[in-house]
Amino acid sequence: MATRFEVVLYGKNLVSLRAAGEEALNEIQRLDHQLNLYNPTSEIAHINARAARESVRVEPGLFRLLEHARRLHQETHGAFDITVGPLLRCWGFMGGERKIPSAKALAQARTQVGMGLVHLDSTKRTVRFGGEGVMLDLGAIGKGYAIEQAIKLLRECGVTSAILHGGTSTIYAIGEPPDAPGWKVAIEYPAKEPGASPRLISMVVLKNEALSVSAGWGKSFQVRDKTYGHILDPRTGKPVSKAVLSAVILTSATETDALSTALLTLGARGHDHIASLRRGMRTLVMWSEGRTQFRFRNKGIEAPRSFKLRAPHFPLHT
Repeated sequence: MATRFEVVLYGKNLVSLRAAGEEALNEIQRLDHQLNLYNPTSEIAHINARAARESVRVEPGLFRLLEHARRLHQETHGAFDITVGPLLRCWGFMGGERKIPSAKALAQARTQVGMGLVHLDSTKRTVRFGGEGVMLDLGAIGKGYAIEQAIKLLRECGVTSAILHGGTSTIYAIGEPPDAPGWKVAIEYPAKEPGASPRLISMVVLKNEALSVSAGWGKSFQVRDKTYGHILDPRTGKPVSKAVLSAVILTSATETDALSTALLTLGARGHDHIASLRRGMRTLVMWSEGRTQFRFRNKGIEAPRSFKLRAPHFPLHT
């Protein structure tokens, strides 16, 4: 998953807390070995290597995750898609040179993308691809899933107060910390000017909930005055441009991870649809207007109506 995981635990028995924390982190490591696209010995790599030619039997937990990903793909009208790998490779985000692909190369990559090319047999618990070049990439759901499984282990160990995050982009809070009604977590816009501090967008309180934040300024490259980020719209094959940041809060880290990606892809116009998918979900989407102005649409997450930067940013391509 190529990210750092950290856990904070509260309780009276330090020995049992340490053991629980180690068990949770070991579970994340185990799932990384299973789900990591770039690990040639992982189950996902095994599926990608064989499923275009034969049906591949899948471990029960992973098969349930693939079925879950298919449902999320349907619910988000294709904005979330675990077959986006050929597009990432086309744009150079899989270890190649990052560049705008030719129309021909992009069109070819798009023929290898789509959940309609992934055939899941629930009776035999197998997966089969509809053609060569199709691949599964769980980068937009695997981290949340691993965190959710680790949280289950912590609860089974009796932990009642903890917070666990992966790369600070997906966070799960159990219970509450001492002397507070919940865990306070900041959602920030990163500083662009040297020596400047991040810009606070919102402060949320989590209790038995997960928060995932997706943003378009992570892995990216610039061409002239436009930024092209690594989160791609699987429906068009191009980097997302309708929003620069999204946040989703739910009780499932698996779903917050996936739905924050879908919300970033759909932007402000898709906000109300995503926000309606789950009862009690809290959401926020942020987009730019010009080079210094940002606006927000939100549900349950407090945010300013807009804010300005002191220095221009590189806008996402349009």
